[in-house]
Amino acid sequence: IPLRLVGSEMCIRDSHRTLLFLRLNVFTIMKKILIGALLLTGCALPVMACTGISATAKDGGYVQARTIEWGDSYLPSQYVVIPCGHEMISYTPKGMNGAKFRARYGVVGLSIVLKDFVVEGLNEAGLSAGLFYFPHYGNYPVYDAKQNTRTVADLQLVAWMLSQFSTIEEIKAAMQDIRVVSVDTTGASSTVHWRIGDANGRQVVLEFVDGVPCFYENEIGVLTNSPGFPWQMTNLNNYVNLYPGGAEAHQLGGVTIFPFGAGSGFQGIPGDVTPPSRFVRAAFYKATAPQCATAYDAVLQSFHILNNFDIPIGIEHAAGHAPMIPSATQWTSAIDLTNRKVYYRTAYNSNIRCIDMKQIDFSKVKYQAFPLDKELVQPIEEIIVK
Repeated sequence: IPLRLVGSEMCIRDSHRTLLFLRLNVFTIMKKILIGALLLTGCALPVMACTGISATAKDGGYVQARTIEWGDSYLPSQYVVIPCGHEMISYTPKGMNGAKFRARYGVVGLSIVLKDFVVEGLNEAGLSAGLFYFPHYGNYPVYDAKQNTRTVADLQLVAWMLSQFSTIEEIKAAMQDIRVVSVDTTGASSTVHWRIGDANGRQVVLEFVDGVPCFYENEIGVLTNSPGFPWQMTNLNNYVNLYPGGAEAHQLGGVTIFPFGAGSGFQGIPGDVTPPSRFVRAAFYKATAPQCATAYDAVLQSFHILNNFDIPIGIEHAAGHAPMIPSATQWTSAIDLTNRKVYYRTAYNSNIRCIDMKQIDFSKVKYQAFPLDKELVQPIEEIIVK
């Protein structure tokens, strides 16, 4: 990765400025990783592919689940605990000199590459948010260094939302006071869009159109990547012929034709991994799944549904160029907004792990971040037969 010294014009006069200088150089390296690999979408490299679903249980529990994919290499990911009162600073294209914001609510989030880049999470008020990559669509406001104090990087907007607000309406009002930008000013990196939900089961999608934040009510409870959410909803009309169950046998030119097996009502559902196809598939799988009795059951059901969206390694690469990682789907999460629990599993360890936020005192806990996997090994239970 070619390096350049960000902030080299700064005079390093004391330890604080020395620390800032070092952090900016680390940021430069990580930004080049993101821009040069993670965020590039206009080339043959594999890209982020996210699939999100949601479910409401009979007991009123509301769950939002999603996958996150990166098929080029291992994606460093962490769980992050943000206590009340913790101050954060946003990155800008010029370094770590954007908006400062202090956490009003405790947060548990899942981050990628840097602990600052929380891409999915939940706060103690029951508000959840996650970002989904949105290549070739969406336009942020043009970066203006004079407005750094109200500038928030797109990869930090989830942390900004969850640490500050308890409702979707509060977020909608506050979006008018900030400027969301990419840390990359070359135009090579992807934009993102966001899924935001509350414990009452309401969900909205946030996308930027010509620099303006647009909120869409998400009654279908599904989100993938590009194109935009309104287009994805319209595209569902192309599959009006699909239905659960099996097709009836009938006569065709004097010959009886019949389905070969179960599920023939879904024949024609798209099976590729492009975002429009995943959106259609997720919408039909979610809509036809039976309603679970409890939020816990809905969490497990969500993991099972999202099994269908695991992207096997290799299909995103030319023959012979696939990396040696278990799966392009790096991790899958399910968040119980009602009971304040964050569940996840990874490509390296399919065992489901849980962080119960009700067991955390966010007024006393320290800010912390740890890898999702202690080691990149799948535990296997050996069954001994005597």
